[in-house]
Amino acid sequence: MVARTLSVALLGMTGALVEVEAHIANAIPGFQLIGLPDAALSDAKDRVKAAAANDGSPLPAKKIVVNLSPAGLPKQGTAYDLAIAVAVLAAEGVVKASAIDSVVHLGELSLDGRVRPMSGLLPAMVAARAAGHTRFVVPAGNAREAALVPGVEVNTVTSLREALILHGARVPAIEVPPLVQRPAPTIETPEGDLADVVGNPDAVEALVVAAAGGHHLLLLGPPGAGKTMLAHRLPAILPDLDDEQALVATSVSSLAGRPVEGLITRPPLESPHHTSSAAALVGGGSKVIRPGAAARASGGVLFLDEAPEFPAAVLDALRQPLESGSITIHRAAAVARFPARFQLVLAANPCPCGQFGASDIACTCTPIARRRYLARLSGPLLDRVDLQLRVARVTTAAVRLAADDRQGSLSTAEARSRVERAREIAAARLGGTGWKTNAEVPGSRLRAGAWRLPPATTAPLDRALERGTLTMRGYDRVLRVAWTLADLAGGGTPTPEHLGWALYLRRSVAT
Repeated sequence: MVARTLSVALLGMTGALVEVEAHIANAIPGFQLIGLPDAALSDAKDRVKAAAANDGSPLPAKKIVVNLSPAGLPKQGTAYDLAIAVAVLAAEGVVKASAIDSVVHLGELSLDGRVRPMSGLLPAMVAARAAGHTRFVVPAGNAREAALVPGVEVNTVTSLREALILHGARVPAIEVPPLVQRPAPTIETPEGDLADVVGNPDAVEALVVAAAGGHHLLLLGPPGAGKTMLAHRLPAILPDLDDEQALVATSVSSLAGRPVEGLITRPPLESPHHTSSAAALVGGGSKVIRPGAAARASGGVLFLDEAPEFPAAVLDALRQPLESGSITIHRAAAVARFPARFQLVLAANPCPCGQFGASDIACTCTPIARRRYLARLSGPLLDRVDLQLRVARVTTAAVRLAADDRQGSLSTAEARSRVERAREIAAARLGGTGWKTNAEVPGSRLRAGAWRLPPATTAPLDRALERGTLTMRGYDRVLRVAWTLADLAGGGTPTPEHLGWALYLRRSVAT
């Protein structure tokens, strides 16, 4: 007899439906698992045998063959255990085969028969629902995560026995404590208000512009200028994630192995150390491909502090994601795709000693040392960064002035209100296009048609392009920033003043 049920194979954020077929024959006892399983999945036969025996439904002493179809699709991980066990016991007649053939089973089995929670449940369920399947049996430890998928029927189980009873098996129920995911490690996140930033009003305004238009940002300045403080306050002034962005951010978090308690509605912040590898930054792995910091920051901010200290090859790995908004990782056996629609914030010192341009401490670096240091940030990478701003160290006079006039500082709440109004104006203009922020609009649309600016307005940009101080990509990015500045000013078409301010924000590092 052959029994069938369903599971899901995940490659990055993409899920493929897998049919788990079990066949039992009166032959020399054995357990054969076929269909391109990896090492962790090949061990499922031993886990399933022990779990079934210890949970009161031992596998028959017969020849058991389990096929994972499509057989040519590589399959990884331990989330197929529950589906394999249920299919084998259905083939033996413990439950009716018709009761499981359209149900998606997900979960790893422990040796005592309990069902362990799994990583990546949310994207797996979304993929199965997209394929037309709405009945799921999942671990009780993933109950909150499973509840995030609308329009499906979800049954949570704590053990293999409970799953069999659910499908009509006549075995006595035994209550066992469920296995739960380990809580995520507590990460200390800096708290503070944008009003805490003293001095550097241009940098604060650039932060608001970056948030309003979804633009990438480079902050260049000596130590103590407030670059890290500014970057950490950017997520707080961003609007809440919409439903689609929240689902993507939560799915990536689940794939990364983090416990999911609910939808992630606030933009995430990822700040990897400068010793991170390319795989840690953009994702990778030899067998199981995991999302990197760039994917985990999708919908939020990827902050690279001390950016010149990152290996050049690691930084340049971000060039393609910055353009496409997605990450594609190729391996010999599979291709995995992750979202990467994040805002990049780079913070850098102007030289190895960090004091170049400071008014109080002399720089000890030679001109060639300064050039070599900043050359670690490649030209093609910087060409993709819309806002490039110098940040000066705050003086004693500025600190005293700020202490005397705290009411004049822009607070996080005020900045977020400005950003939300600007995004509403942009959304009304971009309605029906599929683009959500000015940073996503192709340059060709800004240079032609109804959004084309008059030559008198774009004259400074045209001259910069002709002189070679601005690339065509940079030209388009200045136009995007100019539209964001116009949105912050209340809407309408960008003026020459908006173009001039946008060009300054693009080139202030070079001046």
